[in-house]
Amino acid sequence: MIGYLDCSTGVSGDKLLGALLDAGTADGRFTADDLASIAATLAPEASVIVERRATHGISAVGVRVVAQGQPHSRSWADIRRTLSAADLPGPVVTMALHAFGALAEAEAFVHGTALDDVHFHEVGAIDSIVDIVGVCAGLQALGVSSLVASAVAVGSGTVETSHGVLPVPAPATARLLSSSGAPVVSGPAQGELTTPTGAALLKACVDTYSEMPPLRIGLIGYGAGTREIGVANVCRIILAEDTGVSGTAPEALSRETVAILETNLDHLSAEELAFACEELLAQGALDVWQTPIVMKKGRSAVMLSVLAPEADAQEFAGRMSELTGSLGVRIRAMERLVAPRTVVEVSTPWGPVRVKAGAGRLRPEHDDVARIARETGVSYGEIALVAAEAAQDSIGLDTP
Repeated sequence: MIGYLDCSTGVSGDKLLGALLDAGTADGRFTADDLASIAATLAPEASVIVERRATHGISAVGVRVVAQGQPHSRSWADIRRTLSAADLPGPVVTMALHAFGALAEAEAFVHGTALDDVHFHEVGAIDSIVDIVGVCAGLQALGVSSLVASAVAVGSGTVETSHGVLPVPAPATARLLSSSGAPVVSGPAQGELTTPTGAALLKACVDTYSEMPPLRIGLIGYGAGTREIGVANVCRIILAEDTGVSGTAPEALSRETVAILETNLDHLSAEELAFACEELLAQGALDVWQTPIVMKKGRSAVMLSVLAPEADAQEFAGRMSELTGSLGVRIRAMERLVAPRTVVEVSTPWGPVRVKAGAGRLRPEHDDVARIARETGVSYGEIALVAAEAAQDSIGLDTP
């Protein structure tokens, strides 16, 4: 299932949750009873009120969570423990932790505090925890494998927060939208149209931002905001079974966090650099590349870059320093979207060749093709073509 999220009047946790309930109630896959069960799992003292509201002629679902005796603020560590202990599906917990983790990082950056020292105020109350977990559960229940969103309306002017009066978008909201690559517009009204909770959910759940792609529309849901803004204050989600003018659904891209490691080098020969690259690739780097640069005093140099799994960043940094003698390695986390791929081995008249299959294309493995070309004298192009045709017959994808 592919979803398109219309954020033309902004997005908040309760508006997005209402849209998913509106769509999910239509076929019974995600209902108010499901949300009440989630709330009971997270906080037995909370009660959920789901009601239909009309906003400028549009009927939409509004959500309110009422809880007695909740603390004024909660730390990121408190929220992490609550979610990790909850009796919820693993993918729901993972996505919710991603949303709150992104929010904690943004708050820590804005206020200059350590991550575990971040205390949530507006977003830390149990109602926002229910909003975030409810949205993640709704997407899971509706089978949304890819979510596309429009440009995000943020509003204008100022907003009153626990930190005082802040410009719109609030600093944490702005950082979240920036880090997720979301295009923003001011929108149709003053005040805050997109909240930090809404921005965190966009970062955790949205795969890409664009105008509405070709869709075969299935379910539609409208979630209602609480404020009068002069136009229909709704967030709309459109769910579709497939996209594309050909009528076939594209394979969903999976999101993963990787690390980019960089170091500037002006003291190694080309041969030493090539050897370092080969060793890093052999160790399991996802990619390695060199970029010509000019350093201080006009010295020509090379920036060596390594793309690696985030969990292995420290290990690769040490290996880069060992191989190059660099005194420092820069590390930054980055998210990437990866197309599903597989490797098949096919038979050719000259021996087996591995072929990568992904994104609707076939790519014979260079090392195999080059080795056979050297051993047999057959041209590289002929070997690659025969291998691709054999793979096409096997799995039915296009040749390169």
